[in-house]
Amino acid sequence: MESSVKIFSYTRCGTCKKAIDWLNDNKINYQLIDIIKYPPSKQFFLDAIKQLGDRKYLLNTSGKSYRNIGPSVIKNMNDNDVVKLLLSDSKLIKRPLLLHPNGDILVGFKKIAWEDFFLN
Repeated sequence: MESSVKIFSYTRCGTCKKAIDWLNDNKINYQLIDIIKYPPSKQFFLDAIKQLGDRKYLLNTSGKSYRNIGPSVIKNMNDNDVVKLLLSDSKLIKRPLLLHPNGDILVGFKKIAWEDFFLN
């Protein structure tokens, strides 16, 4: 049996809903995980930063939590401190956050990027 992708999602997130609809439309098997109740692990975030090349891709910069802390404060933090922050407030995490069984990570939903990743 083929492993399914894991998609960390927030029920009230419109972008997450679009991503889930896209997965359903393209008949891609997935495991839906509530990012608020079950956020990814510290190691996941550290691996994601390494894979994505920058922690900024993991941050929900349009969210209230991010604005309350302030971009300049976050910019001056090291990666470990940013990961602690992500673990302490799941709404800081950009979503949806997708983990493929091969270890690849997608952050956010951009239809073209997902088509390239899954369909090509």
